[in-house]
Amino acid sequence: MAKRRSDTPEELVRKVVAGDRRAVARSITLVENQTEEGTELMKRLYPHVGKPMVVGITGSGGSGKSSLIDHLIRKFRKKGQRVAVVAVDPSSPFSGGALLGDRIRFQNHALDEGVYIRSMGSRGYLGGLSRTTSDVVRIMEAMGNDVVIVETLGAGQDEVDIINVAQTCLLVLTPGMGDDIQAMKAGIMEIADLIVLNKADLEGATAILRTLEATLAFGFKGGEGDWRPRVLPTVASAAKADGIQGVDELVDAIEAHHAFLHDTQAIQQVQANRVEQELGLIFKDQLEKYIFKGLKGTGKKREYVRAILDGKTDPYSVVEEVLGEFLK
Repeated sequence: MAKRRSDTPEELVRKVVAGDRRAVARSITLVENQTEEGTELMKRLYPHVGKPMVVGITGSGGSGKSSLIDHLIRKFRKKGQRVAVVAVDPSSPFSGGALLGDRIRFQNHALDEGVYIRSMGSRGYLGGLSRTTSDVVRIMEAMGNDVVIVETLGAGQDEVDIINVAQTCLLVLTPGMGDDIQAMKAGIMEIADLIVLNKADLEGATAILRTLEATLAFGFKGGEGDWRPRVLPTVASAAKADGIQGVDELVDAIEAHHAFLHDTQAIQQVQANRVEQELGLIFKDQLEKYIFKGLKGTGKKREYVRAILDGKTDPYSVVEEVLGEFLK
């Protein structure tokens, strides 16, 4: 049997823009594996990105982020909007793939052609996201979605990378888990455009809500006309449907922030910051590839490692030496 010819980057881009789900999956795999084809794909795809609303959702594991996303998908779909979700999960130490599957958490939407969901392994990358998350979001933008939701790993206070990908950042907290206290200590609270107090039906939620509101009011450093973050109580999981609370208000708040960004032209700075971050990541990747390609087969890499282990040099001096040689 003749081997099936793989699509060229140009063909993949054409199919992605047309909404071909198989082409999108193939493109994401190429990007995740950091292949040359993936790089060529992104070059050609870039003119088609930047239109959807990108919402980032971060918070500790067990705070109910996935349940909230399930409701958000349903609300946006009722408005006739196409939705994509990037869910960053812990990686398998063997395959590098995501340990938690998107079909498990969002199976209600698995057959909806207006919803595209992709789980990604973090692959050891800190900050709550995968290294290639930004590129995957770009692919989902290009396929014609109206809303792209990015759910972070849920690793703790250091999940601030989401601000470099999303236009609207949601921080999800819960009563009784110490989330409110930890958030007040951490820089993560500074990136939140909206703070969601989920499981607001639990004991102590009212007191925590008031504390968060007071903390936001006291810590607000913006001026007149700047966006003022707000706290929204929600209940995303309940025994009966009428027990679900606050989701409509959350959708309204997300759309209000999106409108604010466009009305004030602040969206331009958000987009500029994102591109600057992308440039930094690409520079680092390409420089690393260039240097290790030059060292390949020379035996120098092994020599450097041995010299460091023998105490003759250190990693910083080695990097300075190598950069000095390659960047002459």
